[in-house]
Amino acid sequence: MTHSAQLPSWLTRVGVFDLETTGVDVTRDRIVTAHVGVLDARGREIAARDWLADPGVVIPEGATAVHGITTEHARSHGRPAAEVVAEITHALRVLMAQGVPIVAYNASYDFSLLAHEARRHGVPELVGPAPVIDPLVIDKAYDRYRRGKRTLEIVAMHYAVALDGAHDASADAVAAGRVAQALARRFPLPDSPLELHTRQIGWARDQAASLSEYFVRIGRLDPDDVLDGSWPVRE
Repeated sequence: MTHSAQLPSWLTRVGVFDLETTGVDVTRDRIVTAHVGVLDARGREIAARDWLADPGVVIPEGATAVHGITTEHARSHGRPAAEVVAEITHALRVLMAQGVPIVAYNASYDFSLLAHEARRHGVPELVGPAPVIDPLVIDKAYDRYRRGKRTLEIVAMHYAVALDGAHDASADAVAAGRVAQALARRFPLPDSPLELHTRQIGWARDQAASLSEYFVRIGRLDPDDVLDGSWPVRE
């Protein structure tokens, strides 16, 4: 069902953001590659910046298998992590200061890991980043009962968005932005990015609570444990 072929005016210019990292622990893992860009109303990227960091730690083989960057390559060609973290944070801060929404798929991962990296390297972190658009949270909210996984690759395919080179920060960031625009054409999103941002805080909390209940039911989580549903930065 199509809601409207027209994008909301605030989605005709959006920032896109993605990290590839050494692992999935936002408190301990490090940035390896990053991408920040801007898409126009047609989903074309009109500005872009990429980074390769030397994370200062060994990149596990499992992470290399995902994004293709080895420890040796990062050490030889990557820039100091502190400089990379500072530049990524600055790029996002500038876009947000201009009122440009930032799209990030599973945003609480990328923004949380960036925050911990900023603290690690003494870089002023983004405080209360907004407005953020998370296609994962939005898709779950508007199409709650659709079966199957919700990886970026699967969700992009569902909304007929091309994703070539998955787990490349640039490819993932751009695809996430185009999925956000596809969602806006499919569903009646709020009238402003700040209103959408606020609703996503509640949606993410409710989604984490529901998933926690399911994990407890199947024995994957202890009854006293809950998943962190804070968004877009985990507490």
